[in-house]
Amino acid sequence: GGGNAQLKVICQPPKIIQEEEEEESPCSVGAENTRMEKQALPADDDETGVVEPGAGGSTEAVELASTEPPSRAGWNSKVEYFLAQVGFSVGLGNVWRFPYLCHQNGGGAFLLLYVLLMLVVGIPLFFLELAAGQDIRQGSIGVWKYISPRLAGIGYSSCVVCFFVAVYYNVILAWSLFYLGNSFQYPLPWQQCPEQGNITDKECKESSPTSYFWYRRALNITDSIDEVGSFNPYIVWCLLAAWAVVCLGMFKGIKSSVKVMYVSSIFPYVVLVCFLVRGLMLDGASEGIVYMFYPKLEIWADVQVWRQAATQVFFALGLGFGSIIAYSSYNPKNNNCHRDAFTVSFINFLTSVLATLVVFAVLGFRAKKKVMTCVASNLMELLQQHREGLVSLDLMPRFNHSDPETLGLEGYRNWFKQHGRNVSGNLTDCVLEKEMQTGVEGTGLAFIAFTEAMTLLPGSPFWSALFFLMLLNLGLSTMFGTMEGILAPLRDRFNSLAKHKIKFTIISCIVGFVIGLLFTQRCGNYFVTMFDDYSATLPLIIVVVFETFSVSWLYGADRFLDDIEAMLGWRPYVVYKYLWKYVCLLAMLGLLAATAIRMFMKTPTYMSWNQETASEVHLPYPGWALAVLALLIIFAMLPVPVGFIHSVLQDRRKPTHRDTETGHYSIVNADETPMTDMSDPDQRNGSVPS
Repeated sequence: GGGNAQLKVICQPPKIIQEEEEEESPCSVGAENTRMEKQALPADDDETGVVEPGAGGSTEAVELASTEPPSRAGWNSKVEYFLAQVGFSVGLGNVWRFPYLCHQNGGGAFLLLYVLLMLVVGIPLFFLELAAGQDIRQGSIGVWKYISPRLAGIGYSSCVVCFFVAVYYNVILAWSLFYLGNSFQYPLPWQQCPEQGNITDKECKESSPTSYFWYRRALNITDSIDEVGSFNPYIVWCLLAAWAVVCLGMFKGIKSSVKVMYVSSIFPYVVLVCFLVRGLMLDGASEGIVYMFYPKLEIWADVQVWRQAATQVFFALGLGFGSIIAYSSYNPKNNNCHRDAFTVSFINFLTSVLATLVVFAVLGFRAKKKVMTCVASNLMELLQQHREGLVSLDLMPRFNHSDPETLGLEGYRNWFKQHGRNVSGNLTDCVLEKEMQTGVEGTGLAFIAFTEAMTLLPGSPFWSALFFLMLLNLGLSTMFGTMEGILAPLRDRFNSLAKHKIKFTIISCIVGFVIGLLFTQRCGNYFVTMFDDYSATLPLIIVVVFETFSVSWLYGADRFLDDIEAMLGWRPYVVYKYLWKYVCLLAMLGLLAATAIRMFMKTPTYMSWNQETASEVHLPYPGWALAVLALLIIFAMLPVPVGFIHSVLQDRRKPTHRDTETGHYSIVNADETPMTDMSDPDQRNGSVPS
């Protein structure tokens, strides 16, 4: 090893880049001894890795290093790392999925259930991925291939799922860009129905201005997924802009994306706090928040609520995507990833709670406005009947006839329960809860319910621009993490891609844009729903089941804890061994079973927009769409068995031990203990897999 007394040569798979086809001598690999220590981000003009003279610094080694890809970058500071991890895990789901689940599943009781599952399942699995990435220092493909070559398919499956998510997730950013561009005008274009020759558009009149703008102006949607329709030119251009922003932020890897993350990860919190302060000052905000957090403990007996809570924990932390592993692989070896797991998880949870407060404060205001309009309309109808002698004075409620709102919502509802049936006409009950439930999930929340609430605020264009800027930044930071989950593992696995990092990133973004054009058709929203519901859920759960099983049983939980102890200098609590081996694994298997049963027992449906009735209707997916759903799931999971079979066939072709056949040597610092390979369980301290 060039005469360096502190280095030793061992025959083991290399820790960073494993190339099966290419053979290297111990001397040539000696130039790579710096791999165990992460370097700070190289300068923009750096093209080669850094080689220290003491590391076998022969001229031959230096010449070889000049042909190698650039050294693996590292975070300049812990702040950058936190911004990246938090930015990836905190996404659009925290704003438009978590509040809906909390509202539908018992309010405060759901929060307690969520925290419980996060502590016993979410954080241990998050810690597992952080530790694996930080210790092995590769992307998801390299990590699982390092633990066992037969598990390499797990990493490839993560890449496939990340790609599925990226192609539709960026379409949501395109929609946000479209709304952002339309926010700089007064009144807002979704504030009132369009008129054609003093005649209000029928579709808008029978629905609402915000629903009309979303379904007809933004999407120009068809009545079903069977009706394809043409491309929407506005959304195509917005999608191109969204991919351009992602490409510019990613083309130099984390070196360029961290600069964007200072804005994309922090700005949403500024906006949420502004909305919370403004929202709490609105009439109806308190009713919305009380309604949101009112605990219903009986929901703990519902299995579906546990399934939804576990799924939300799973996706909120971004488990299985490979992005957590990729980001942590850029950390120094002694970074306290255990503390990071708790910190990032609780920041994610508190962000969800903050977003929930904001959403229901604003939706409470919107609902209060709508029910008071309902009360005023009914009282005016009642007054008209009284003037015509159809309703006696005894049946009339007591209120100021010139100001119907003086009766109040509670007063009207009490009167309606007692006398509503005795009055002819079209009087209706005005229910706050019913209005609170209207469009509170997903795109319905962001592009219909919340946009409608903002039209009621003074200075509505300002609040609209702020809101869609927030959605754009939330989505961008998640997109950076998702793309890193694709690019980093492939760069680590294939030297040729690492040498042409910028070209590889640009080509990936172009491919993503071209495939994303599918979602810019008039029926594109239905495909976004399909991909969101089915392309990631089942495959990611299976990926995490394999991850947990391979680390806790195949590699050995005790050995993994040994590696973490060697890395951090202290041993994590033994409870993690039992959480990984039993609690997490059984929980993920239970979630997998519940998700699969629900998927096969319940006919998959999607929400469509019927132009004739101007209303949302649930339709079953046609046969060809079900075939696409099945192919998405199969294609995402195919790398796991293919990787296993490929590894078995390779082993059979090798007459001797695979480690000696590869001809690879790695230089490891004597004072560091790397993760041992699966094929040599007794190499270190006679440890045996648990």
